[in-house]
Amino acid sequence: MGCATSSSTKTKESDNVLAAALVIQNWYRRYRAQLKTRERSALNIFQSIEYADEQSQLQLSNFFSFVLQHYKHIREKDRKLVNRLFGYTLYDRDRLDHRGLSEVAECYGGPQLQFPLTFTDIESLIEAYKEQRILHACYVLEILFQTKKVLKQMPNFNLVKTSPSKGVTICGDLHGKLNDLFLIFYKNGLPSASNAYIFNGDFVDRGNNSMEVLMILLVSFLVYPNDVHLNRGNHEDFLMNMRYGFTKEIMCKYKIHGKKILQILEEVYAWLPIGTIIDEEVLVIHGGISDDTDLNYLHCVNRNKMKSVLMPPIRMRGGYGTELKKRKGDTLLGVRTTSLSLSEDLAQNEWEQVIDILWSDPRRKKGCHPNTSRGGGCYFGPDVTAKVLSKCKLKLLIRSHECKPEGYEICHDGKVITVFSASNYYAEGSNRGAYIKLSHGTPPRFFQYQVTEATCSRPLYQRVNTIESSAIRILKERIISRKTDLINDFQLQDRKKSGKLSLGQWAFSMENVLGLNLPWRSLSSHLVTTDKDGNVDYMSCFSDIHIQKPVKEVQSALIETLYRYRSDLQIIFDVIDTDHSGLISMEEFHSMWKLFSSHYQVHIDDYQVNELAERMDLNKDGSIDFNEFLKAFYVVHKFDQLNKPDTKFA
Repeated sequence: MGCATSSSTKTKESDNVLAAALVIQNWYRRYRAQLKTRERSALNIFQSIEYADEQSQLQLSNFFSFVLQHYKHIREKDRKLVNRLFGYTLYDRDRLDHRGLSEVAECYGGPQLQFPLTFTDIESLIEAYKEQRILHACYVLEILFQTKKVLKQMPNFNLVKTSPSKGVTICGDLHGKLNDLFLIFYKNGLPSASNAYIFNGDFVDRGNNSMEVLMILLVSFLVYPNDVHLNRGNHEDFLMNMRYGFTKEIMCKYKIHGKKILQILEEVYAWLPIGTIIDEEVLVIHGGISDDTDLNYLHCVNRNKMKSVLMPPIRMRGGYGTELKKRKGDTLLGVRTTSLSLSEDLAQNEWEQVIDILWSDPRRKKGCHPNTSRGGGCYFGPDVTAKVLSKCKLKLLIRSHECKPEGYEICHDGKVITVFSASNYYAEGSNRGAYIKLSHGTPPRFFQYQVTEATCSRPLYQRVNTIESSAIRILKERIISRKTDLINDFQLQDRKKSGKLSLGQWAFSMENVLGLNLPWRSLSSHLVTTDKDGNVDYMSCFSDIHIQKPVKEVQSALIETLYRYRSDLQIIFDVIDTDHSGLISMEEFHSMWKLFSSHYQVHIDDYQVNELAERMDLNKDGSIDFNEFLKAFYVVHKFDQLNKPDTKFA
């Protein structure tokens, strides 16, 4: 009987232990699920703002179209400005030469290359970059010229054959993440005749080592032109580079010869193939497709005309480019018209087809719809994928263009795969990178990785807090840049003038003004304070953040406008600043602002901008360092608790 009691007690203890274990397990699962939800929410903020910025970039192309379409009027007002505005892209690059470049000095400590390049040069370049050494400008220019020469012989779509014994590795966006490229090569091996690669666009921008990534890829391509395939992405575009950092990186690393590098780089971009077809079954393109995508048509497009996909064909009287063609070979405003219109002889349909290839994204919804997030390309549904693949007798579409938490994603009934190779893209620990290995007759194999930094070794909750705090911070900066517009919208709904709105009203105003397609209700706890009845004190949006004013007397509306359009103004400034000196005269800046404000319908008195610029000219030399000018309008988080590593958001 005693034994029975003992046995019963042990059974109860075991049951209690098991029950406790189940409680702990369920709690932990819920806790991890909550962390993952917060992580996805933060990534959604990053992505929404990224796409909104890209939309602004595409809209900026309308500014250049506006200037071209009104060039007669502008010529009368400011001939010099227009010459400078379009002079940046209008060189006869076939005549560009680097023979005037000084020879590599004996004291040069960077990598030494021998032309024609060999596998040894790939290895020596990688080793040098690991030691953070800079490749001489003479080598950079020679690589770019050689690359352009080889690319000109290639079709619009690379054709790749695989076998069970020889596959191909497909890498997505790298965005200047050199350590990710090193890790891919460490895990998968260097490019060779037996180890083929497809790099699917967006090699540059955002990361700090875009030049190093690009040089490694181009050298590998020159050594193995039949086994290293480079597809053009939407960031292989000189206007995108102005906004997202590659232009600045080049001018910083190559102060003397940076301008020449930028000039030939535009030509290299234009000659990059727009896609790769593997085994006549798999289409590899950077962005996506639309219901109008026609590969037969795209095979025949003169891709080198696309100097910048962001500058669409200009509709003149009598058709696209007609007015310019009439004076072909002549000069207009001091610039040769054979290259004035970046879309000369370029049909609207050609441009739209390439835009879709470089900018589109897949979605679950059937059909083809405008890509409202990015502002270019389209959203294509599973029915569009099935239709285009069937029409082209293909089985699979592999694309990149979108950051995915796991580095890749499969959708559209397995017919579309997204691969993204830049880990920690938005913030440390935000996402993994991945690449795909594909061989004939075998399913795709996925390989994931993440470059380990300090935050990646932290516990999950700390990593999520770090990502979340970064996301909320940039969201608050977007909010403060539209402060005046938001207040106006809030006050329209606040009929009682109480300073408060319902949560639904507040969320409506946020989306109405910012257009970021975010779950504002769930984000409200990070952004505003509410009373016991759940009403939102809408002015609390701005209580802990403001834009630093370089001049106290300047109106807040002007500050917000300059902050909101700072990237657009920077690009226009860089286009006008043809010598990349970083300086523009007061007169040039004033003329630039008049064009900008006229197109964007920004109603701010010119004298205010002029006065502000003059006050910013501290040394009174009559020119402005625009980088410093824009940096003066930085956002200050007065009560910023978001940087604390253990801050928890409900």
